[in-house]
Amino acid sequence: MNSQAITLPVQRAGAQRGLFLAFSVVALLLAQTMIAHARESMADLAEQISPSVVNITTSTTIAAATNNQPTLPDGSPFEDFFKNFRDRQQQGENDQRRPRRSQALGSGFVISEDGYIVTNNHVIEGSDEIMIEFFSGKELPATIIGTDPTTDIAVLKVQSDEPLPFVSFGDSDVMRVGDWVMAVGNPLGQGFSVSAGIVSARNRALSGSYDDFIQTDAAINRGNSGGPLFNMDGDVVGVNTAILSPNGGSIGIGFSMASNVVSRVVDQLQEFGETRRGWLGVRIQDVDADVADAIGLQEAAGALVTDVPEGPAMKAGVKAGDVILSFDGQDVTDTRELVRIVGYSDIGKAVRVVVFRDGETQTLLVTLGRREDVDKVVPASAPAPGEDPVEQEIFGLTIAEMTDELRQQLGLKSSASGLVLKDVAEDSEAYEKGLRAGDIITEAGQQKVASIAALQERIDAATEAGRKSLLLLVRRDGDPRFVALAIQ
Repeated sequence: MNSQAITLPVQRAGAQRGLFLAFSVVALLLAQTMIAHARESMADLAEQISPSVVNITTSTTIAAATNNQPTLPDGSPFEDFFKNFRDRQQQGENDQRRPRRSQALGSGFVISEDGYIVTNNHVIEGSDEIMIEFFSGKELPATIIGTDPTTDIAVLKVQSDEPLPFVSFGDSDVMRVGDWVMAVGNPLGQGFSVSAGIVSARNRALSGSYDDFIQTDAAINRGNSGGPLFNMDGDVVGVNTAILSPNGGSIGIGFSMASNVVSRVVDQLQEFGETRRGWLGVRIQDVDADVADAIGLQEAAGALVTDVPEGPAMKAGVKAGDVILSFDGQDVTDTRELVRIVGYSDIGKAVRVVVFRDGETQTLLVTLGRREDVDKVVPASAPAPGEDPVEQEIFGLTIAEMTDELRQQLGLKSSASGLVLKDVAEDSEAYEKGLRAGDIITEAGQQKVASIAALQERIDAATEAGRKSLLLLVRRDGDPRFVALAIQ
């Protein structure tokens, strides 16, 4: 009796837990069923958007092959043998010497009823002829309106007697990891094909300055390049551009250039036939924790200016050592973001740039130039030469003051100044951070230095200010870079 009285509540509690688990499983299965039912077919969406997607075939003329057969001297014992050999292959050789046509396949999509088409630049680059095949089977020749190799985007145009079905760009910035997407294109030359997946990641960068890729697990293969990536509303949120694969095939990692990048490029190509990006005129690097501590910045954010050549920033008073925290009202987290924001800005626009300098912020007004007009950035001129050459070891560096002999050895201009690194200890922090013999220190603690004494003064000042590290501006082959070294 006692045993029953003791075990009964336990049995009831177990039964309650089992009932709760059963209800949980049922609820989970019901939720999964509802989700599966909601996404069990994308046929309506595919039917809606497919007429706007096109296959692209490009043709290129391959130059005739040259005759590389050996020439034999008269009377050679092999002359008859090679003559017969050449006679047997003469027809084949003649065929090889004729110019040949090479074809490539890709995808694209129509963005207006009057025949503007978007694709990848690499799909049509170098082509002589471009043929567009529509979902209906109709084919039309296309001309190139404009290309942008930087983002790998091209705009084409076809002439059609009737309005063409088209799609619109959506807002890629609202896409979230886990959202459903659909890729449509011409994979492996098999014709119109649809694949579906989710957004796997956002804001991916591969190699370009203006990269903003959506990563997706929707299958993307060769031939999908230039095709659209759709959201579930049928808007284009990306242009399928690249796959990450060890063998050239889809392994579930595809990259689509975000529509908010593409739409800006397309608008400029349609209007001007070329891109017109804003230009600030600075060299920059990311701010790490050591650099932030060295200059008294509370957090490692912004873009550190390493050099200011002749241009908009110099005219506005931007200086090497400034940290750009805000551009045209937008916070700057790193160099990549600043490059994109500036590139998307209008040429000739006056923008407010907030910089951190000497422990406080300043606001400068910069009138932007045009990036495409800049052929080559010229490094800022070096400071005046120093006096009385001396040599000393600091931070594991063997540092020497500039002399005419060192200028000649390093191939520097007669006006070059600073402190020359004659040696860098391999077990030093400086070596780990990439400093090497031949580098030149032109600034320390954001002040120009041309002598060992001036460098020591900057070290003492940083120590007195409670800094844990000292910021050095180092030049190599004219290219500047900031490096923060711990104060010993």
